[in-house]
Amino acid sequence: MYDPRSSKADEFINHEEIMASLEFAEKNKNNKELISSIIEKARACKGISHREAVLLLDCEDEELNNQMYELAREIKQKIYGNRIVMFAPLYLSNYCINSCVYCPYHVKNKTICRKKLTQEQVREETIALQDMGHKRLALEAGEDPVNNPLEYILECIKTIYSIKHKNGAIRRVNVNIAATTVENYRRLKEAGIGTYILFQETYHKENYEKLHPAGPKHDYAYHTEAMDRAMEGGIDDVGLGVLFGLDTHRYELAGLLMHAEHLEAKFGVGPHTISVPRICPADDIDVNDFSNAVPDEVWQKIVAIIRIAVPYTGMIVSTRESAKNRKKALELGISQISGASSTSVGGYAVPEAEEENTAQFDRSDTRTLDEVVRWLMELGYIPSFCTACYREGRTGDRFMSLAKTGAIQNCCQPNALMTLKEYLVDYASPETDAIGEKVIADELKKIPNDKVRHIAEEYIKNIENGERDFRF
Repeated sequence: MYDPRSSKADEFINHEEIMASLEFAEKNKNNKELISSIIEKARACKGISHREAVLLLDCEDEELNNQMYELAREIKQKIYGNRIVMFAPLYLSNYCINSCVYCPYHVKNKTICRKKLTQEQVREETIALQDMGHKRLALEAGEDPVNNPLEYILECIKTIYSIKHKNGAIRRVNVNIAATTVENYRRLKEAGIGTYILFQETYHKENYEKLHPAGPKHDYAYHTEAMDRAMEGGIDDVGLGVLFGLDTHRYELAGLLMHAEHLEAKFGVGPHTISVPRICPADDIDVNDFSNAVPDEVWQKIVAIIRIAVPYTGMIVSTRESAKNRKKALELGISQISGASSTSVGGYAVPEAEEENTAQFDRSDTRTLDEVVRWLMELGYIPSFCTACYREGRTGDRFMSLAKTGAIQNCCQPNALMTLKEYLVDYASPETDAIGEKVIADELKKIPNDKVRHIAEEYIKNIENGERDFRF
């Protein structure tokens, strides 16, 4: 049973420390020598502190800012190479008992159509996603213990993993649901989830409570400490995020990185992913009601600084952002993107009728998965559908130790190429296939380990002959 008197949230997200960090950054934003020293320190790929990160954010010197962007690119390339992991969200239900003022799922919204997928509909959605070529999903659901109990989520996970359609299979199910108990996190772990994702929305406690006026999500401490309970329940891959625009971006960046520092200090493993969504239009929600909206240029700088501050953490951007903004973010640190997303409950198997209106937010990038895959390759990236680390047990501290030594490259590069080959054979348009075959041939030559390269080449030949799911 959760005891609010034992709250630790105010200790690791300390308001006074954040305000002191913001004051420090404001005071030193023109201190070129100090800023240069932080940039040089970050070149070692060991990360920087939340206070140092806010100072970089406040820096107004164009030359130093350009050095930051270049460093972010270098770190991204060193750790992740040119691989971009693909995924899709699957919205199970928009029933919700919370009153979040920025989300159309809020309980008082009478214009949205409430919907919950049956297991047969989950099956249909899964097959539709498999037919696109997706291998990795992120499950989304509102908080409603009657309509969306944990048993329902577990049943959906079981259904998804059970479906093998043609050559398709969902190999990793990540879960983005409300904060819950240690015991429930254990049950999610036993169900075989990948990453548990929960956005803080805002780290400013007073503002958080105003933005969540009613419902279980109003409890700031219980929500903020969810990742501690998830890790105590055995989930060692967790995903953080804020909704930029709810409070000042300076405060949110400091809080986000303090949370990452806390997880690293307490569990020896920081967040597996960090997401950077911004407030955007949605049913019943007017972005003009939020005065802290983040301009494109500032958002891009935030992406770069997070990459510098937490080099080994995956970074995610969704279809909230336009293709133009996603392209810029990919250069500066993003390592995972969604493709051909539906933010409605259902919407993959059968396009949503206009009168249904179940979406959580409007998408800016509405391209098909094939178009996104081709676009990525034209930009010089390798679209990766890999889920091998999760299935081979390379999670938590085991993944981080491999990442920090660079040994993970021996797994990630061939796995990316093999899963891309699967996509090309099974799902790609002729134009995408032609580009992809050249990408694979060129990238195979770059694998430095001869043994790994030869095995990958053999596996790729076997994929052409109908075999699937090779992995390092």
